[in-house]
Amino acid sequence: MKILKHPNETREFLSLLRKRASGGTREVEAAVKKILSDVREKGDEAVLRYTEKFDSLKVKDIRVPHAEITKHANKADRKIVRALEKAAKRIRSFHEMQREGSWAVTEPGYEECDAGKFRETAAGRQRRRTSLHALLGQIVRPLERVGVYVPGGKASYPSTALMNVIPAQVAGVEEIVLCVPTPNNEVNPYVMAAVKMLGLREVYRIGGAQAVGAMAYGTRSLKKVDKIVGPGNIYVATAKRLVFGEVGIDMIAGPSEVLIIADKAAAPAFIAADLLSQAEHDELASSILITNSRTLAEKVLAELKSRLAQLKRKAIAERSLQNYGALLLTRDIRAAVRLANEIAPEHLELMTGNPFELLPGIRNAGAIFVGPWTPEPLGDYVAGPNHTLPTGGTARFSSPLGVYDFVKRSSLLSFSEEGFRRLAKTVITLSEIEGLTAHGNTMRVRLHKR
Repeated sequence: MKILKHPNETREFLSLLRKRASGGTREVEAAVKKILSDVREKGDEAVLRYTEKFDSLKVKDIRVPHAEITKHANKADRKIVRALEKAAKRIRSFHEMQREGSWAVTEPGYEECDAGKFRETAAGRQRRRTSLHALLGQIVRPLERVGVYVPGGKASYPSTALMNVIPAQVAGVEEIVLCVPTPNNEVNPYVMAAVKMLGLREVYRIGGAQAVGAMAYGTRSLKKVDKIVGPGNIYVATAKRLVFGEVGIDMIAGPSEVLIIADKAAAPAFIAADLLSQAEHDELASSILITNSRTLAEKVLAELKSRLAQLKRKAIAERSLQNYGALLLTRDIRAAVRLANEIAPEHLELMTGNPFELLPGIRNAGAIFVGPWTPEPLGDYVAGPNHTLPTGGTARFSSPLGVYDFVKRSSLLSFSEEGFRRLAKTVITLSEIEGLTAHGNTMRVRLHKR
């Protein structure tokens, strides 16, 4: 990990970050296309074949029976289950605040609406001749069926189940499917404890591109979903990108990343610990410090070296820091904020003397962690906001997963005859300049019909 002075010494590193976010290789895409094509054509047969090939698991039925879910969930340590329950409660409370309701604005002659129930009033009918009557609104409804992908095997994340399922439940999604691979028949009891806690009954022991294909196209055993959410490896991410349009997706999740803006007031030990907490995810994870203090950068570098040796995943973290980690020096903190906005990180930590003063300048970040006592892992597990965040610079135009990802909106329009007549000529005028004669005719036929 190097100390680089911005802007002269950082161009190559920033270019590397952009390249890292560009996605999988042609070979990966070709392999995923073949898997998806097979699943679309052959359904369960293909899913079972790929599950045996990639997960060393030969089964006749991809669905996990409820009794098996309960059996594995009961093996979970109660202390950890209580921690999951506490996290679930906080996550649900936060996402309850994201609920959206149907709404309408009315012009004279209509009552206000409630959950899509609209009717014209008698008083309004009496005022037809003198008032413009219109009801314009939006009906918000939950998606009907959602598929959640949770990584399995050695990399099993019960927190992923909580973060992806709870917003869907808060939104009112009635059917939630969960796919979690169980390579070599390794079933993680904590994922199953989360499944049981959430009340899910439709769980499938499949993963990879074949699971994405099964959810997107449907098979005999697994009815197709409307949207697929949840993280996965490059094959899962590529599959989600390729099935988009057939179904909705949340986002294309890339390797994890953290960016810390700090000044001389920050604690080097805190910064180093937080950088390593991302670096241990995988070799492609990115950990960056931006500071205006060379002294701080040098102290952080020393802390990293001593703390790295203590990690169980030392080799992974070391490669991550070497390839995608950096300590970037800027002229001042304002320049640090501008650089952070350019990178648009998944996680942004602010460790300066007055971190809240930086917030107005922060434009691009998946989640913002303010102050030295708000390390990113709080957000991963128990704080409440969703940990499914835009990566690879997509925070420039994307948002964290939330309840709003599990609803759809329909516009609502209703005009009385008088209201129609007040606007008809405007429609005719606009349709004529666009050369759409039939559009104008829909107006004319009503204007001349008495």
